[in-house]
Amino acid sequence: MNATKAVEPPVADAVTGHWVDRLAPRAARPFLRLARIDRPIGWWLLLLPCWWSTALAATHAGLPWPDPRHLLLFLVGAVAMRGAGSTYNDIADRDLDAQVERTRSRPLPSGQVSTRAAAAFLAVQALVGFLVLIQFDAFAIGVGLCSLVPVAIYPFMKRVMSMPQLVLGLAFSWGALMGWAALLDQVGVPALLLYAGTIAWVVGYDTIYAVQDIEDDEIAGIRSSARFFGARLRLAVGACYGAAVLLIGLAAYGAGAGLLGCLGVAAFAAHLGRQVLRLKARDGREALALFRSNRGAGLILFAGLAADTINQGWPT
Repeated sequence: MNATKAVEPPVADAVTGHWVDRLAPRAARPFLRLARIDRPIGWWLLLLPCWWSTALAATHAGLPWPDPRHLLLFLVGAVAMRGAGSTYNDIADRDLDAQVERTRSRPLPSGQVSTRAAAAFLAVQALVGFLVLIQFDAFAIGVGLCSLVPVAIYPFMKRVMSMPQLVLGLAFSWGALMGWAALLDQVGVPALLLYAGTIAWVVGYDTIYAVQDIEDDEIAGIRSSARFFGARLRLAVGACYGAAVLLIGLAAYGAGAGLLGCLGVAAFAAHLGRQVLRLKARDGREALALFRSNRGAGLILFAGLAADTINQGWPT
């Protein structure tokens, strides 16, 4: 179906009144939606572990602030690779998405974009991500390329395992390794702890996200952690978030973070605790709001880690 002639149904979880719907050329809108530009929370959640890792690496190296060039490169790369990953996921899931109320309005199942056009768009986004990646040194490039393994297998995991969010965590947390690798040309213990903690964070917030689809997933036979945990949903998300705070706190300590870094971790923990208290099974609207609030949680943590780096690097 021609994208310029297709009816454009609203995407269920898009930001209301986003510039994609108001200002973008009509022919471009389905592709921008395919890349989730109208749902920016995705690239924020991909970006934030990169920024955390950049700040902790700077602290460990005794630098006065996180590398601004690295922060900018990670921003561009996160937007490009989030778009590429979402496009790939939608190509793989186009038949399943047609069976779920929240996702059947996406460009592929609704017929706004052909599979061939989506594949070409995927290649363009991946090229942008690759051009960003090669701005780093060889070690960081190698680490970045390894992230393609969990990215490639994730869309198929919801067909074969009850906790596909674990594989999503492996992919979405990769930035926790990248900031450290880009600056220090290695992957140290603090980076590994940060990676593990971020995986727990991803499993927690994506379980909240999956609450929106429990009923449709049950009908379609799609597996998710929200279905797996069932009545233990709040306890399980709380356990994930508790593990995330513990591991990220250990990463900050191992990197040499001081008081401001600890305060950032504490504020991050408080934000996650509030999410757990507000979480209700099968309340999709509240689940989406709580999921989106993780951008704020992640920015709070980054602010604490970055302020700690700047404070320690300030001349005494």
